[in-house]
Amino acid sequence: MLRRTLLLGILPVVLAVNAPLRTPAAQKTAMPSSAPLSALWEQPTDLPGRDLFNGPWGPARAPDPDAVYTYVRSKEGGTNPGVVVRDPLGRVWHVKQSPRTNQGSEGPVEVTLSRVLSAVGYHQPPVYFLQSFLLRDSSGTRREPGGRFRLDEPTMKSLGEWSWKQNPFVGMRPYKGLLVILLTFNSADLKDSNNTVYEVQGPAGRGELRYVVRDLGLALGASGHFTPKRNNPDLFERETFIKGVNDGFVTFSFHGWREGLLRGTITPADAGWASSLLSKLSDRQWNDAFRAGGYTPAVAGRFIRKLHANIARAQQIADGESRPAPGRR
Repeated sequence: MLRRTLLLGILPVVLAVNAPLRTPAAQKTAMPSSAPLSALWEQPTDLPGRDLFNGPWGPARAPDPDAVYTYVRSKEGGTNPGVVVRDPLGRVWHVKQSPRTNQGSEGPVEVTLSRVLSAVGYHQPPVYFLQSFLLRDSSGTRREPGGRFRLDEPTMKSLGEWSWKQNPFVGMRPYKGLLVILLTFNSADLKDSNNTVYEVQGPAGRGELRYVVRDLGLALGASGHFTPKRNNPDLFERETFIKGVNDGFVTFSFHGWREGLLRGTITPADAGWASSLLSKLSDRQWNDAFRAGGYTPAVAGRFIRKLHANIARAQQIADGESRPAPGRR
């Protein structure tokens, strides 16, 4: 009887202690059930004039390479080390640091791919690259390896992640074109956790939705379920990209996360639409996108040549669909 009484007395205390720990995991932000296409993609009517070095947010929001950044906390999650810092203007930055050589790191890839996506009409948060920066913490001030700096933009409120399989744009050409562009860069990380819905406050104070793919660093290498490689020109140059067309759908040489997402999804016309957008970027814009990611001209040139080959392959697949079959007129 005494043991039963003790258990009954202890049980409510245990439940009370544990309940708050379970509550946050159970609470998820409800995603919008509908959104205009402009929340994902907007026609780039001024594409030839777009700045791929400073990106859509411009130089005014860029991090100051000469400033001293104050440590806030360490970055949570991910494979690359990083910190959250505050600059002298009070702006908060999420820094994904890169090794000194940059090869195999995510930061340069993320900034470069972000520049290309924003140029062809897809929304992106403000991201920049610094080779190094001065960090002040409790131990003093020292120079740290740089990397990708993503700004906590006050006009953008995160509403949570969005799903590749369940969103307002499934089946639309810009949705499928987004997948093609990511695969052109051999992005191996098609996970929902990399997708964020933002509510962006416009000049009139009205909120507009933005569906964004961010954390783009696992690309420009070789895909794979368990050991994908990023930011490696040797591996990227050897990748096949598109294998062919099967039953009217493009088959990709892709072995990363969410492989099933691509089966029976992309038509040759979809591949042609996306490659047509990319083909409109000038040599200067391609070089500026890689310069924004901190690449040397030699390494950038290798990646750009392979990207051009992938774009040409997608256009070839699209042209093959439009030609009549042998013996038919």
